[in-house]
Amino acid sequence: MSRRLPIYFLIDVSESMVGEQIQLVEEGLATIIKELKSDPYALETVHIAIIVFAGQAQTIVPLTDIVNFYPPKFPIGGGTSLGVGLGQLMFELRKNTIKTTAEQKGDWKPIIFLFTDGVPTDDTKAAFNEWKQNWQRQTNLVAVSFGEETDLHLLKELTDNVLLFKNTTTQSYKEFFRWVTASIKSSSLSVDSNGSGFELSKMNDEVIEKIDLSKNKPKQFVDDNFVVIAAKCQNTKRPYLIKFRKSLSNSDFGDLGLTTKEYRLVGAYQVDNNYFELSDSNATSQKINTEELRGAPTCPSCGNQFGFAACQCGGIHCIGEEKISTCPWCGNQGEYGFGEGGFDVNRTQG
Repeated sequence: MSRRLPIYFLIDVSESMVGEQIQLVEEGLATIIKELKSDPYALETVHIAIIVFAGQAQTIVPLTDIVNFYPPKFPIGGGTSLGVGLGQLMFELRKNTIKTTAEQKGDWKPIIFLFTDGVPTDDTKAAFNEWKQNWQRQTNLVAVSFGEETDLHLLKELTDNVLLFKNTTTQSYKEFFRWVTASIKSSSLSVDSNGSGFELSKMNDEVIEKIDLSKNKPKQFVDDNFVVIAAKCQNTKRPYLIKFRKSLSNSDFGDLGLTTKEYRLVGAYQVDNNYFELSDSNATSQKINTEELRGAPTCPSCGNQFGFAACQCGGIHCIGEEKISTCPWCGNQGEYGFGEGGFDVNRTQG
């Protein structure tokens, strides 16, 4: 058996990734696998694992050789528990790494691609300390921020390879995943030639760039760049997520030069029931006032015209033209109307 080059993908599947973003990541991973299956050096050495994290973490594809690897469907969960995700990664590394002995050559140094688009919503201190003590020198970690909303300073604690992916267009996603593919290919060629086994491909600065950060900033436990509301379809009982993106605008209040913050609707997206399995059940409830939200969706599951109705239990769900509606969260029935002014609703951690 030839020496393996383990490649781990640690992927943020929090609510802020819902919609087109996670679909493009799925397509990108599928493209990577297709390209690697035609590369003789990768076929000989590369093994890939997929770990996802939201409020909880799961290994959805264990370390597998390229021939037998099939791209998975990614779930969505609540929260961005980077510490939990890192803990799952370290568990897999401990379980799967083959060490060099007198009888055999061990694995090449594992390469990890961490993809995230937001701010950690858990306390990462313990996991980060374990990483620095046991794994930072034993692996090659590439942390990729999907946009500028990520806490880049925090990623810098994990690795010197912190990259900013400017995920602005579908074409930029294609170029980004071509870069990941080329980096894996060059790394597999490197180990075949007795090199270091870690060779990142040349970057297109308009799509991805390496950043240099030195200052820390305070940790926060809610991703302020997005507001995501968990809802259920009244008719199908299926969960869906309503996603809003932060928008800053100049205030018209006098000449003070103030800016106002609001959140504009991106869309509503149906998710599977495993959303709750990947969510942090211990997360504290966070609130957002509806006055800060702009736009309301239809239900992505049944098509009801109003996808943002609030029950007295606090659950958000859809309503249609029926006179009496049933809350899919608590089962209460009642007649809904329209009120004036804003009210507080539960938001996810993002």
